[in-house]
Amino acid sequence: MTQYEKTNLSFRPALRQDLAAIVALLADDHLGRTRERPGLPLDPAYFPAFEAIDRDPNQLLAIAERAEELVGCLQITFIPGLSHMGVWRGQIESVRIASSCRGEGLGGVMFRWAIGQCRARGCGLVQLTTDKNRLDALRFYEDLGFEASHEGLKLSL
Repeated sequence: MTQYEKTNLSFRPALRQDLAAIVALLADDHLGRTRERPGLPLDPAYFPAFEAIDRDPNQLLAIAERAEELVGCLQITFIPGLSHMGVWRGQIESVRIASSCRGEGLGGVMFRWAIGQCRARGCGLVQLTTDKNRLDALRFYEDLGFEASHEGLKLSL
């Protein structure tokens, strides 16, 4: 666990018992509420996904806590590749801060922690995607130094 003193945030890998709170965070915005099924009992579809993430050494599903309350989450996928002379990439996804805590600077702290995790794993590049409808998120990422250098495409199966 890592503590960030100024914000009283602690970071740690997510545990199975955190899953309902993570799903609630993922659902806590205008896009997430159309994609997720928070509430108890938790939809069984989330459990095998969590187990797959948890046992994969190239995945880190992390939570941010403040005063023992889960206030943020994100997932980092560590990706080996041949391009860029074999550089590893850190892919950051599923970033959320509890709506009650937004605007306090916690997202920036959480991203600096995540980028540090990527450096510690030897990544030479950190990348992310964001929905084009998340204009505030795009500005936030650009303020952190990310550049919109590529177009991302998806195919739903």
